[in-house]
Amino acid sequence: MKKIVLIVAIICIAPIMYGQQNFGFNEKLFIDNNRSVIHWEGSDLFNMNTHSGTVKFKFGTLRRSSNAITGNVIIGGEFEIDMNSIINTDGKYNEMLVEHLKNEDFFDIKKYPIATLEIINVHYINAKSFDVIAHLTIKGNRQIINYRSTMEIINNQMVMKSKFAIDRTLWGINYKSKNFFAGMKDEIISDTINFDVLIVASLDGC
Repeated sequence: MKKIVLIVAIICIAPIMYGQQNFGFNEKLFIDNNRSVIHWEGSDLFNMNTHSGTVKFKFGTLRRSSNAITGNVIIGGEFEIDMNSIINTDGKYNEMLVEHLKNEDFFDIKKYPIATLEIINVHYINAKSFDVIAHLTIKGNRQIINYRSTMEIINNQMVMKSKFAIDRTLWGINYKSKNFFAGMKDEIISDTINFDVLIVASLDGC
């Protein structure tokens, strides 16, 4: 009889113990649009003439999971990028360059004012570094990108930093690409655009 009672007790307690071990929560964290920013850089084919600037987020959320085993981990995210906010910060041909970036040759922002980034998979390397698979949509074209990110908690804020580069022609941005332009080589624009992304989100929801 005592053996039966003991077995029943173990069966009843085990789910509770395992439930506590795996207990956690999923939460959406809204990003701080004033502090979160995307830095971009492009150049000519030979990287002798570069331009750089920023573009801002319109809206974004990070999804995190937290439990006793893993601590705070990023498991996803959805972001809207305001293409109207694109600016040039290197001072060269500033206004003219920005207007060109906004027209049909590049981002065509009248037709496509919003770009999106969706984190669909995260693989942690260690507690502060992880590989990301994401969907990046520009000009209505969605492509998969891969990049590495870091995350740390600073003053009750989650700070995520990422760097990646894209081939702009995959998103239909073909202006003066080496594959679509028959002019002089010194007029060709590199297909590569480099991005340096800073995302800041408050852990207290404020």
